[in-house]
Amino acid sequence: MLKLVDCTEARHAGAILDLLNDAIVHSTAVYDYRPRPPSAMGPWFAAKREHGFPVLGLEDEAGRLLGFASYGSFRAWPAYHYTVEHSIYVHRDHRGQGHARRLLAALIDAARERDRHMLIGGIDADNAASLALHRSLGFETCGTIRHAGYKFGRWLDLAFVQKLLDTPRAPQAL
Repeated sequence: MLKLVDCTEARHAGAILDLLNDAIVHSTAVYDYRPRPPSAMGPWFAAKREHGFPVLGLEDEAGRLLGFASYGSFRAWPAYHYTVEHSIYVHRDHRGQGHARRLLAALIDAARERDRHMLIGGIDADNAASLALHRSLGFETCGTIRHAGYKFGRWLDLAFVQKLLDTPRAPQAL
């Protein structure tokens, strides 16, 4: 039985780092070239805690992390407070089994619980599976930036998707 968990630095930092670095090295899910060092995880978790951003994981029966999802600030200015940009990573051996759907659905619920108004995803435009997943959960494509990145010897187009939520009930300028 798989279970959703709130990830902690002590228990999950290494597994999250492995998933993230695998995506950096082997995919266009992250437009980055260099794997991150273990020392990057402390500040990453600290930023999540400071801003109340969830880090959700999906564990198997043995407690192994199969994937994780989180969100962070979309942009730094206060007027963007209610808008967050999310990420989902699933271990390469466990893709195509519905794990990303379960993580994304839980992340949408977490965003509502935290009074966010919009989730944004930046997805490589060639990632048909991720785009289809997002559409199936009510995200709309809101634009594509052509040649936004260069990786693996080619230009990459970045598609943006968005999902408007019915929260917050009483937004305020912060």
